[in-house]
Amino acid sequence: MRVDTGTIDWLLSGDPAVEYQVRRDLLGESRPAVQRRIATEGWGARFLTARNEDGSWGNGFYEPKWTSSHYTLLDLRLLELPRDNERARESAWEIAREYKGDDGGVNPPGTIKQSDVCINGMYLSYGCYFGVPQTDLASIVDFVISQHMDDGGFNCRRNRSGARHSSVHSTLSVLEGIAQYQEDGYTYRSGELEQCAAAGREFLLRHRLFKSDRTGKVIHPELLVFAFPPRWKYNVLRALDYFRRVAVPRDARMADALAVVTKKRRSDGRWPMQRAQAGSVHFVMEEARSPSRWNTLIALRVLDHWSVSGPATPVVDSVPP
Repeated sequence: MRVDTGTIDWLLSGDPAVEYQVRRDLLGESRPAVQRRIATEGWGARFLTARNEDGSWGNGFYEPKWTSSHYTLLDLRLLELPRDNERARESAWEIAREYKGDDGGVNPPGTIKQSDVCINGMYLSYGCYFGVPQTDLASIVDFVISQHMDDGGFNCRRNRSGARHSSVHSTLSVLEGIAQYQEDGYTYRSGELEQCAAAGREFLLRHRLFKSDRTGKVIHPELLVFAFPPRWKYNVLRALDYFRRVAVPRDARMADALAVVTKKRRSDGRWPMQRAQAGSVHFVMEEARSPSRWNTLIALRVLDHWSVSGPATPVVDSVPP
């Protein structure tokens, strides 16, 4: 889709993390020097500065949301901090070696006995990105595969309360983790993971990315609210960006979700940050109810991937702001 130069200039004037991905994904430019700036300027540098003396963030692996090591590393992966950053690598590797449950998954100590497949999917996203050795990931892969459900997706409550229907939240987190695992060339049980991923994608498509497969109604209005960082929470923009990432051909069942994205585009060509997720944060990247460089970048690359044009005038959205 055509993007006006004013929008591109506005995106490029933001944080180095946004600039890096705009140049790569929208302009087709390779700028490793811009990526290196993420560790020393702006948001990436602020996350790294918040690290504790013992190498953790927050109160350790998973507490509190959203300043724990887990969610900080997930944020740094989304920013695409250089993979060789020693501080991030050390923390990601330590989690794989020090926070394993009896079932092989990474598991916050003192909370639940059973590992959470959503947490483990997110862990694969940043653990693989920061180069955790395959030997340390093997039990996590085993655990994730063991949690695959008959309907094709995943649900973090399957091994805790016997959930029988997959969750879009858990499914997408695991799909993103599998994608990172595959992109980074890990081989252990990779064929089985791809089968899980294919079934998970079909699960989401069967729900048209946000609708009940039985009634056709919206599963929950929050699935249509664009927040960044998404953390464990699903939204249709995040889902479409995943399908773009793994180069899934356009499917008619994506049409409703793509329409949601185009309708949220403002008259100035930008997308808003609709809502901030409640919880403790190191700092605010973008204010809620304001134009969002992150959401604009992601929406533009999603629509460009499937050659979808947005509306010329603003559309009144029935989804809560």
